Amino acid sequence: MRALAEQTTAEEMPGAERAMPPLRAPQAPGTVPGSVPGSVPGSVPGSVPGSVTEDALTVLSNLVGDDLETCNRVIVARMHSPVELIPRLAAHLVAAGGKRIRPMLTLAAARLSGYSGARHINLAACVEFIHTATLLHDDVVDESTLRRGLASANAVFGNKASVLVGDFLFSRSFELMVEDGSLAVLAILSAASSTIAEGEVLQLVTQNDLATTEAQYLEVIRCKTAALFAAATRIGAVVADRGPEEERALEEYGLNLGIAFQVVDDVLDYGAEQARLGKTVGDDFREGKVTLPVLLAYAAGDEEERVFWRRVIEAQEQNDDDLATAMRLMARCGALAESIRRAEAYGERARAALAAFPDCAERRALSGIVDFCIARVR
Repeated sequence: MRALAEQTTAEEMPGAERAMPPLRAPQAPGTVPGSVPGSVPGSVPGSVPGSVTEDALTVLSNLVGDDLETCNRVIVARMHSPVELIPRLAAHLVAAGGKRIRPMLTLAAARLSGYSGARHINLAACVEFIHTATLLHDDVVDESTLRRGLASANAVFGNKASVLVGDFLFSRSFELMVEDGSLAVLAILSAASSTIAEGEVLQLVTQNDLATTEAQYLEVIRCKTAALFAAATRIGAVVADRGPEEERALEEYGLNLGIAFQVVDDVLDYGAEQARLGKTVGDDFREGKVTLPVLLAYAAGDEEERVFWRRVIEAQEQNDDDLATAMRLMARCGALAESIRRAEAYGERARAALAAFPDCAERRALSGIVDFCIARVR
């Protein structure tokens, strides 16, 4: 059985640098690269109508509704502390909302695996605590001021409080793991926590470096985002005592879904409205993060365009017009459309992994979440 913490080489990783398909040829001036006939004007290339997004998420939330309600009660109860600042900051996070995608994946994966007990509920809360803790820490590292459309916790309460409450939530997650009593679950979720931290450090190392390869970029997002998706779905099979094949299938589903999710997130930084994105558009650009759209645009650019990218990403010398210039260059070479195509390919890998399970409402809902992830580029 593969441990989630096992390192994936570029050769083993789906879509690693040498396996990635080449850029499509630029389209004629005035056309939107990768656009779909009948798509909403001004949408990101290759986007899907928003109804797909809402319908898929609604189907999943309705399917696990009772379990999710119980999970939310566990989350609120475990956020309580006699240290007054902790529940205050936690209440700020709850008020900011969030779709609870990762815990819903755990709940649905357990039901897909035939589980009829209640262990998956606390474990879903555990997954959400890990995710929320990483968000608190990320916002401090990135100096973000917005999260889910509201002022971020660090902007309201300060960096020190955000880091320490993030540590508190990590501790709560480990309490829930220990209470579950399964060494297998503990191994999976603790390994995912370590992998997430490794991914954040690796992203820090590759930041502002256009020599970063696509394989390195994929390793960053595998660690910082996809690892928790993979762990969230894999433990659904573990609590149901399913065999290695089903456990591996759910891990593959979560891993590929998480990669698709993050690639789309990276596209949204260059093509979403701030209200929809929930954070300031262009944050990644301003921080000099080397994401797939940047790598593709840099690779396709002429020398003048590469000088531009080196100035804004590596030297971090930016003016007010540079984000618009970056978006124009990406549109011209089809970098956003190509990134979406890559995300769709990972989404199809996620969908294919579900073939290990018979057709049922849970399998269809999990397949629909692939559509949700891609449709966010509307």
